[in-house]
Amino acid sequence: MSSRVSVAIERLTLTDFRNYSLLVLEPSAPLVALVGDNGAGKTNILEAISLLTAGRGLRRAALADIARLDGPGGWAISALLRTQAGETVIGTGYTPGEAGRRVRIDGTEARSSEALLDHLRVLWLVPSMDGLFTGPGSERRRFLDRLTLSLDPTHGRRVNDYERALRQRNRLLEEGGSAAYLDSIERQVAELGAAVALARGETVSLLQGCIDAQAATGLPFPRALLAVDGEFEVETQGLGASDREDRLRRMLRDGRTRDRAAGRTLCGPHRSDLVVQHAAKGIPAAQSSTGEQKALLVGLILAHADLTAAVAGMTPVLLLDEIAAHLDPGRRAALFSRLEALACQVVMTGTDAGLFEAMPAGSEILAVAGNRATRLS
Repeated sequence: MSSRVSVAIERLTLTDFRNYSLLVLEPSAPLVALVGDNGAGKTNILEAISLLTAGRGLRRAALADIARLDGPGGWAISALLRTQAGETVIGTGYTPGEAGRRVRIDGTEARSSEALLDHLRVLWLVPSMDGLFTGPGSERRRFLDRLTLSLDPTHGRRVNDYERALRQRNRLLEEGGSAAYLDSIERQVAELGAAVALARGETVSLLQGCIDAQAATGLPFPRALLAVDGEFEVETQGLGASDREDRLRRMLRDGRTRDRAAGRTLCGPHRSDLVVQHAAKGIPAAQSSTGEQKALLVGLILAHADLTAAVAGMTPVLLLDEIAAHLDPGRRAALFSRLEALACQVVMTGTDAGLFEAMPAGSEILAVAGNRATRLS
């Protein structure tokens, strides 16, 4: 793990984004709270920041849907980043009719959003994630892949390539493709699938170490136990990367008849699940109370922020939407203390400025109203 470079957004500019025709935000503190009524546009600001990294942002919205109503149909986001080494300007935007969003770094167009990961890592916890432990496994896989992407910038492309190869295999099965063609595509599926599983497993292992270290500090968030589980994991437990690949290839070959009947591939890392347990109670997170599930998730995200800084060599920007309202005063104070210790830029939202009274000295509260953000303290 490398030394950490402190990265912070010094200026954020939104143009025709959601409810903002133009917003210029200049955070001046490590911990920033955006306060205002529901619908004022607080989460829209977090969403804009989340689009300054690879992926589809915290809402996973269609690009055209992000544009301001009655606007020109496109939108743009730019940010001035400051590190010990100097300044970098990154930006992204969408023009109607284009297939994807554009990305620019210091005025030069980048090939994809993956290039943003060289300059900024963004992590988030939003209310839509509250059902993570009780929802479908696909949501937990996506969550784990996002955790992994912040540590390994190549992971997103690897997952996309794996899913593309799976679709090709399914089509061959449906169309009665020859054994030779299936052998060929299954080699690709196995190679990519084994790599995806390995990256996920490494993330879980490293994250568990950070969760355990965090629990030892007495932070009042329950310790989580993490594992990746599924048929593929059971079949390949204890095997090296090459042997995992070989085993998956055999599983695919042996499962052709079953998969053809099902119309999809029934084994592989795309069927795996992130399993989370409440360590102290020895029960699945899904069986914990709603409050305990929230606390488990908060502790997990805090540990991941620390891990991201250590592995990526740069502090992430952490987005916490409506975080304070769901915590009692003791846990709120502990959260703010832990965020200060992480030494990364944090942007939080809430409806009441009083929820952030326990933030450390030097923090900043901005009131969001009338499509503007005004400094309160």
